[in-house]
Amino acid sequence: MLRFSFLSPEAPYAILAVATLLLLLRPLKAMQRSLLNTTVFFIACLLGDLLAGFLSSGTTSRAASVWLRQLAVFGEGLVFLRFFGIGVFNLLLPQLKIPVSGILADILVIIGYIGWGFFRLNLAGVELSHLVTTSAIITAVLAFAMQDTLGNLLGGLALQMDNSLEIGEWIKIDDLSGKVTDIQWRYTALLTRNGEKVVVPNSQLMKGRYYILCDQQQDNPAWRRSVDFNIDFAIPPGRIIEMVEQDIVAATIKHIATTPPPNCVLMAFGPGYARYTLRYWLLDPQLDDPTDSEVRMHILAALQRHGIRLATDDHTIHLVKEGAAHQQAVQDREMRRRLQAINAIELFNRLAEPEKCHLAERLINAPFARGDVMTRQGAVAHWLYIIVEGEAEAWWQAPNGNRRLLEKRGPGDVFGEIGLMTGAPRRATVIASTNVQAYRLDKAAFQQIIEQRPELTDSLSNILEQRLQRFAELENTYFAEQNQTPQNIPGSAAIGKKIRDFFGLN
Repeated sequence: MLRFSFLSPEAPYAILAVATLLLLLRPLKAMQRSLLNTTVFFIACLLGDLLAGFLSSGTTSRAASVWLRQLAVFGEGLVFLRFFGIGVFNLLLPQLKIPVSGILADILVIIGYIGWGFFRLNLAGVELSHLVTTSAIITAVLAFAMQDTLGNLLGGLALQMDNSLEIGEWIKIDDLSGKVTDIQWRYTALLTRNGEKVVVPNSQLMKGRYYILCDQQQDNPAWRRSVDFNIDFAIPPGRIIEMVEQDIVAATIKHIATTPPPNCVLMAFGPGYARYTLRYWLLDPQLDDPTDSEVRMHILAALQRHGIRLATDDHTIHLVKEGAAHQQAVQDREMRRRLQAINAIELFNRLAEPEKCHLAERLINAPFARGDVMTRQGAVAHWLYIIVEGEAEAWWQAPNGNRRLLEKRGPGDVFGEIGLMTGAPRRATVIASTNVQAYRLDKAAFQQIIEQRPELTDSLSNILEQRLQRFAELENTYFAEQNQTPQNIPGSAAIGKKIRDFFGLN
């Protein structure tokens, strides 16, 4: 059995201290590998200490045993300082809510290593005054030779000590932008949107200027983005600004802040066009391009619904040579598509073919981007929409504010017919769940037909009565839950009278 007499006097205390610290550091699961490596080094130092004890009992190699023991004890002390530093900076101070940067913790532990080294050298009989003088000269030479490296080291320390840059933040340096993934002694690592890891020397960050995107230390961390588009001078700017702002504010677009709200401004004048800028606040800087793209889609859809085209430079000339046969084929194809949409509507089944063609010619192209509000409950709009492509969701909102999904609507479905025929407010809010291609039919397009055939009001009123039944069931269910008197469902005669009044047939 080995006796402690073969070990140095410091070894038992080192074993007890290291064993106690290992027990305390067990909760640090992320550092288990580092703790294991340090423990292996400590065992190696103990074996060296033990070997020095065996050598010292003989008559030979006494000087070697002395130096071996000094190195072993020095290593045991380093292990103790290592574990002690991990316990203080990774366990104790976080529990006390005292933040300390990783680089500063490393510096303090290294200072402990140096102090322990000087202490052991002093015990070994080394004159410290000569050592300090010599080390000062060596330090000056190394500092001159490694000034760039030292600049990076001190820069990394400064970045963490003043909290000017933190891991997880998005920064922009000239034309480079990325997410900070690591701050080391020499460099700061960025991960770009393309998945590229960029290593930036810390000295460059300290000397130059960089931008922090969506600074989390602000009350409302967001990054303002700008989307430009050009419109012809003939369109009043007030109309464009109001239309675009209302569409973007009402639309459901992810990663856009509601406060401050998006705003549109007339930014500049170009050759034949006015340049507008839609400015919004982005919540996630990683999704800048996809969100810009979605905003552009909403702007384009809103412009197309109102019959407004994007302007081109006056110097741009478009030459298109198409024959009359080709143009007629395009018109016929579009007409067949419109007639197909009209024929799918039960409301117009009793119309004659010329009357359906009359309506088809007056359909207005009305695209919507995903998230657009196609119609809002309570709004007054004298037109209906026919969905040709895409899907939308119809929501009914109770007086207490709760919303209920009525149905999902797709190609061939129609909504807004009650508003078209009676002028009544919208009974539900319809939101585009995908990009939607639709046609809009206004009251004016139907005015001539119903004036010529007023007898259509009877059949139309029966169809509208069925449409109202669904909403009446929802409203009566709500009133029953609130112990209120249910509302009466208007009959077809009452609906017919509303149609005649609305179109001025009486």
